[in-house]
Amino acid sequence: MPTPPPADVPVSTATLEIERALSRITYLARGIRQHDRLMALAGVALDRAATALLRQIADSEPMRPSELAARLAVEASHITRQVQQLQKAGLVTRVPDPDDRRAQRIQITPAGEEAVHRIREASTRGMQMALADWSPQELQQLATLFHRMVDDFLSYAIEDEETPREPAAAARPA
Repeated sequence: MPTPPPADVPVSTATLEIERALSRITYLARGIRQHDRLMALAGVALDRAATALLRQIADSEPMRPSELAARLAVEASHITRQVQQLQKAGLVTRVPDPDDRRAQRIQITPAGEEAVHRIREASTRGMQMALADWSPQELQQLATLFHRMVDDFLSYAIEDEETPREPAAAARPA
């Protein structure tokens, strides 16, 4: 894992602007009104957390809840509650883990695939309208860079979790 620069090293202007843009995007994307409008357009009744989880399940092979929690950087108990909600709605099911019959993996159902399809269709229509003036090359470049950024963020988060931490008392100056 790369070592973070010392606190007295200035952050680049580009990094500051990326952080600002991501904060704005996050604020817009996480808004309750935005989510409610997206769900209404898609004809799906899910809260934001369940929607994020369902989309993650749709994008992967069946996974254990602990793997899903790691991918979404949330507590396993959070995943358990959301999986129960999705299971009651018939959007996911539990299947035996072929590597460990005592464990289960979460798998999307055909109804879940249809819900994700409708959510993505509604979301991409709005995005397409917002980015209508961008060239195909600009859109491809943005997509490539976004995927790279997410992969790097996930890699950094995983490596950070594996790094042993000093107890809080030991970290404080005397």
